[in-house]
Amino acid sequence: MSQYKNIPADGLAGLKEYFKTDAISGFIVFLLALPLSLGIAKASEFPPLMGLITAIIGGLVVSLIMGSRLTIKGPAAGLIVIVAGAVGEFGGGEQGWHLALGAIVVAGVIQILFGLLKFGKLVDFFPLSAIHGMLAAIGLIIIAKQIPVLLDVDPAMTKGVGPLGLFAKIPEFFTHLDPKATAIGLISLAIMLGWPSLNNKYIKMIPAPLMVLFVAIPAELMMDFQTTEPTYALVHIGNLLDNVKVNVDFGGMAQTGLFIKYVIMFALVGTLESLLTVKAIDLMDPFKRKSNANKDLIAVGVGNTIAGIFGGLPMISEVARSSANVANGAKTRWANFFHGFFILAFVLMASHLIELIPNTALAAMLITVGIRLAHPKEFMHTFHIGKEQLSIFLITIFFTLYEDLLVGIAAGILLKMIVHLINGTPLSSFFKAPTVVSFEGDEYLVEINKAAVFTNFLGIKRKLEEIPTGFNVTIDLKKTKMVDHSVMESLEHFKHDYEAVDGGKVQIVGLEEHQPLSDHKLAARKKIA
Repeated sequence: MSQYKNIPADGLAGLKEYFKTDAISGFIVFLLALPLSLGIAKASEFPPLMGLITAIIGGLVVSLIMGSRLTIKGPAAGLIVIVAGAVGEFGGGEQGWHLALGAIVVAGVIQILFGLLKFGKLVDFFPLSAIHGMLAAIGLIIIAKQIPVLLDVDPAMTKGVGPLGLFAKIPEFFTHLDPKATAIGLISLAIMLGWPSLNNKYIKMIPAPLMVLFVAIPAELMMDFQTTEPTYALVHIGNLLDNVKVNVDFGGMAQTGLFIKYVIMFALVGTLESLLTVKAIDLMDPFKRKSNANKDLIAVGVGNTIAGIFGGLPMISEVARSSANVANGAKTRWANFFHGFFILAFVLMASHLIELIPNTALAAMLITVGIRLAHPKEFMHTFHIGKEQLSIFLITIFFTLYEDLLVGIAAGILLKMIVHLINGTPLSSFFKAPTVVSFEGDEYLVEINKAAVFTNFLGIKRKLEEIPTGFNVTIDLKKTKMVDHSVMESLEHFKHDYEAVDGGKVQIVGLEEHQPLSDHKLAARKKIA
């Protein structure tokens, strides 16, 4: 039993008990999700309506079967790079969209299998510095792709240009900007960036993206964009009922290598981002409930399979919307349901209002997401953990920008393994750490030998999870030659989670002869020879 009392009931009992709080939170998240879903779809080279379809499925369908209580399922800025890449490489335009859907559906089925095979622990295999580097690279790519949209330049100027090329062409984009549309974009960007700094709690209750729409739509109407601006200046979505049909095309399988590449990227990156979000939101849950990561992965896979069939973007457990959900008092999974319900109702009854949104305003929202992912504080934080962590972080960013996400994260992992070898990690322990668990009375002793690093932590974690709750657990690392940052952080998470249940205690000992690689409390440590 948890130490927290009055834990909200699940299912229909939870709906009845917390209808009001969950409906209010779902409505606020809907206001946040609506413009972001449109912007993410457009940036992904999908019809904008398809971002809303994914959010609707993530709310109305996935909420009923997901393994987490407070996460919001929907299209993610972190997958823009992969989705747009798939559309482009499968031929672009409508053909590229239909063929990319085939890879999304297959990746959704793989995510279901991941959950059934209990691969929810997959996130623990990847070094944190490489994951953070991947996310920072995604942020930089989003910024690169959205700057020309913010300036309302002709999309033909950016066609086929990679992220590094887009950064190089920024001066040229400024010479071709549209003054009226850019003004709306820059004001929108100022609102998005400045909103968190406001001190008035009542004003801050209005989500920043909604405030952007309050400003951008009237400004667009005053300047008569419908007749004075090119068609790419405004969002176009069409009718929902006309567009909900089987849109998937599996013809991309004929390009075997390309198809497999994108299936892996959709399944791998989507799974990692979802699992990281579930872990983060569990820490924010005031009731300290523990999500079922495998069940949640199955639910996301089901959502992606359905969304892909009907033309939608891939979905994940999205961190910004999930954080807003917790902050606005959500108690159960029904808040996610309500967010999807309100999006559906709005699309059915007020879709004409969506087509008044300037694309520069959506670009401002996405640039803000990109800045958050690639903020300088992320670089400084990684440097504080250790110089070797920063090198892995930067290598992951460089190869992601230069090539793609798979190459980037592979380069980060490879460098991390080389760093471990240099710091004395025995090659024999890379994928298996001899771990002995013994107990006497109410005391459990976990002794780890050789090394505790990201590549072998899954085996260590399995042993830790077999320990019953409510005991005194000592994790002894004195026989290890190397303990990396990912493991240090994972052990802290284990300690936090274990002690939150039934009064158990965890001690991490045996690091007296290990030298930390930085001043950070969770820095990697190597044994002094």
